[in-house]
Amino acid sequence: MVSGNERRILGFGFVIVALLGTAYAANAQQITVDAAPSHAVNTFSPFRALGAAIDRLPTGTPDRLLTDPVLKEILGAGWQAVTYRQNTELMVEAWHWNPRGAWSNTEKQEGYFTGSSEPTEMIRHSWAYPLPHRGFSQGDGNGWSRLTDGDLKTYWKSNPYLTQEFTGEDDSLHPQWVIVDLGRKVDINALRIAWADPYARRYSVQFWTGEEEPFYDGTTKGTWQTFPLGAVTEGQGGTVTQKLVSWMIPVRYLRIWMTESSHTCDTHGSADKRNCLGYAIKELYVGTLAGEGQFTDVVKHVPSRQQTVTWPSSVDPWHAASDLDESRGDQVGFDFFFMSGVTRGLPTMVPIAMLYATPEDAAAEIAYLYKRHYPISWIEMGEEADGQHMLPEDYGALYLQFAAAIHRLVPEAKLGGPPFEGTEGDVEVWPDAAGRVSWLGRFLDYLKAHGRLDDFTFFSFEHYPLMDKRARLIWSDLYPEPQRVSHVVQVWKDNGLPPGMPFFMTEGNMTGGGERPDVMSALWLADYVGSMMTAGANGTFYFHYMPVAGRPGGFLLLDKDYHVKTYPPQYIATQVITKEWVQPVDAPHQLFKVSSDVKDGAGNFLVTAYAVERPDGQWSVMLVNRDHDNAHAVKVIFADPENKRERHFAGRVDRITFGDAEYQWHVEGKGGHADPDGPPSKSVVTGGAGALYQLPKASITVLRGRVGEK
Repeated sequence: MVSGNERRILGFGFVIVALLGTAYAANAQQITVDAAPSHAVNTFSPFRALGAAIDRLPTGTPDRLLTDPVLKEILGAGWQAVTYRQNTELMVEAWHWNPRGAWSNTEKQEGYFTGSSEPTEMIRHSWAYPLPHRGFSQGDGNGWSRLTDGDLKTYWKSNPYLTQEFTGEDDSLHPQWVIVDLGRKVDINALRIAWADPYARRYSVQFWTGEEEPFYDGTTKGTWQTFPLGAVTEGQGGTVTQKLVSWMIPVRYLRIWMTESSHTCDTHGSADKRNCLGYAIKELYVGTLAGEGQFTDVVKHVPSRQQTVTWPSSVDPWHAASDLDESRGDQVGFDFFFMSGVTRGLPTMVPIAMLYATPEDAAAEIAYLYKRHYPISWIEMGEEADGQHMLPEDYGALYLQFAAAIHRLVPEAKLGGPPFEGTEGDVEVWPDAAGRVSWLGRFLDYLKAHGRLDDFTFFSFEHYPLMDKRARLIWSDLYPEPQRVSHVVQVWKDNGLPPGMPFFMTEGNMTGGGERPDVMSALWLADYVGSMMTAGANGTFYFHYMPVAGRPGGFLLLDKDYHVKTYPPQYIATQVITKEWVQPVDAPHQLFKVSSDVKDGAGNFLVTAYAVERPDGQWSVMLVNRDHDNAHAVKVIFADPENKRERHFAGRVDRITFGDAEYQWHVEGKGGHADPDGPPSKSVVTGGAGALYQLPKASITVLRGRVGEK
């Protein structure tokens, strides 16, 4: 029993707590939803807009991953629509989406392959063919460039579809080029080119004046300058040793810029005109030429990645049946993909190969899918052309050819792209004659100049904001994400993205692979999804949806026998996003901007928030407390300046939280284990004008309920 004195003491304590609570509420940190009905910044269906991306899978794994029980576990996270990624172009490979088809040279089973558009037996697997005339010494596929492999029987050749025969434009409007990276500045004065056929009749040999590499951030921090003796107007082919300058120039990057072809035919003969278009080089040598004519080469010629690095403008998609390499992974046959259940029957974004393919093959692919009556939403044209260092005018020239071929067979097909690889700002390229450097702006200008902007119906890009910090992430790296997303979207709009054009983040994650096993990766995911949808995206697709058995890191941790070991933080965060924040129905949600005054001393927002009005009439606010050290208590206000009122959650409010208290990763050697390992905690709190909502440190919290005046 409590004595009267004790009751007085307790009562006094309650008064103190009440007074402190009132004072705290008066000065509480505040989350404000701009809930004016006309201020919605996006309207989306979670089934169409919140999805995942599926890429090429390790050989032998699709039959385990795209079937139950593993598929059931993957789908259990809640991502809905999927986008099929096309990995072969990143590896400079031809993609046989259908193993059945026809070669341009039937007798020798080589040349240019066109898959069959006629459905017959089920396509369960599809494979890659590393291109034999590649000029890249980075990336995968065969792994080395033919320009510095030391073998005069091999050669690089440019894409014939970028010549006048196919573009209808003079070849000088689509210069082809190769770049040599010597690794450091070396004093040189000469170049030796062992030309193959077709060779360049007109070309210039140039050097880069900038200190950074001539791509990405360094693109506009230097210029390509032609050597004093570097211009050739009547090239004769063969092996040519060319003095570039009478003295020595320190050079790291050297470029051969080709504008007129000999149209002589390569080793595959004259029966196919494509063999006689563009440019081809057997081997490149860079170094010094002594007075007595002795040439000293500084290039390393080996058939491996130890060779001197080269990049080309394009690669001829010619290949042979013997180039097949099933060890590179399975792109998953379309029939198996659509019949497995991974798409949930929802419309799917599919790709075509374009950088290293033919228009006929791409058109046959889309015709095949339509004949099968698979639900197709959008068609992505090629894969990461910017990452392949393709100039926007070249991408545009291919785009128009492939679009025309597809629309002849499937007029209703919705085409777009590029997609850009992850970037935090504009993708810039070497200035054109007018000084323009925006990749997107120049691509759109190319389509407009040809009266074909209507063929471009959506814009897509990828997002890996912390790729360069994969091994060095710190907690504050979370802070810039919302500003990063809004900035890059605004940059694209400023560069001419047509108003109202749909845009999608079709592949993305925090770093691009092996995401952190702690809740940091979960918080990033929630912040990213909320930010991208607030910026107006029509869809966002999570990457690394498919786990790899026995490999740490990923969406789902499986042992070598494909049994679930752990549901990682991003898996659980996905459930919070797709099943708690939004209503898991195929119906419109309206999203509204939210402001926060929860900051640290440096002005970083420690709490971000994203609000939707759901079809069930409830408001749902997802709050991300990015403060790793402190919990925060916040008021939530729904401001409606149009009707001059403020509202609040009223009555019952469902509270769902996932964070440090629900999931802790413990490192053990190269692996580890989680304890606790979820699930999110759930509780019910009471709303009202004075309600304070507790946000644990390092957590995602969803508050969901009805909104009223009191």
